[in-house]
Amino acid sequence: QVHLVVSGGGSVQAGGSFRLSCAASAFIFSTHCRGWFRQIPGKEPERVAAISSDGSTNYPKSVQGRFTLSQDNAGNTLYLQMTTLQPEDNGMYYCAADPSFRGYCAGGYVADFRYWGQGTQVTVSS
Repeated sequence: QVHLVVSGGGSVQAGGSFRLSCAASAFIFSTHCRGWFRQIPGKEPERVAAISSDGSTNYPKSVQGRFTLSQDNAGNTLYLQMTTLQPEDNGMYYCAADPSFRGYCAGGYVADFRYWGQGTQVTVSS
């Protein structure tokens, strides 16, 4: 069992930045795919960033160039740096991890991730 604890988030004006953190209860960098999802009311969560155990990352076009993943190898924490935030980035952000496929991020849906952290709200005002 892996526990994920999310911190960060809040309210910011358009063009601003945030950094979200996801601290895992165990060292999972080399064994788990880790990702961030964003959910707005009435819609399915959308994966906005993912990193495989080999360090390769994946971002949808909607956030490419604005969202960046990094990790603290010593602390087992995954970060999501979000810049140039826009109102369409509003939502509840969740951190997730999955050990399948030896940590390769093979899927981008909620069902592809076994462990989830609590959500944190990001609100961007225009």
